[in-house]
Amino acid sequence: MSEQSLPDDARAEYADALPEYAERVLEVTELIPPGRVMTYGDVAEWLGAGGPRQVGRVMSLYGGGVPWWRVVRADGVLLRGHELRALGHYRAEGTPLREAGRAAEGHLPRIDLRRARWDGAERAGGHT
Repeated sequence: MSEQSLPDDARAEYADALPEYAERVLEVTELIPPGRVMTYGDVAEWLGAGGPRQVGRVMSLYGGGVPWWRVVRADGVLLRGHELRALGHYRAEGTPLREAGRAAEGHLPRIDLRRARWDGAERAGGHT
């Protein structure tokens, strides 16, 4: 059973089974304020460990119980296969979006990273 398939209230029960790096990625994800995002690379840089692919792997395996839509691709394209769910979250949270051009696949907007990106600076106490 993957962490993603667990109910939110069961996540704590299985926290000891998570790899340390996965725990750290999920902790950062939970710190990102509503309406803001970090890229996979931003999370890795903030942690000082791993890279975008490692963060993406953690999110795909264990990210279902955290606000996964706040960790995004560096180009602002919505997560394939989860576009509509993510878009609903972005709109509800007021995340800045760039409307899609006529040639955009599926005519879906992208995240406006210039305005939506969060660097973690608002968090007191520095990095984990």
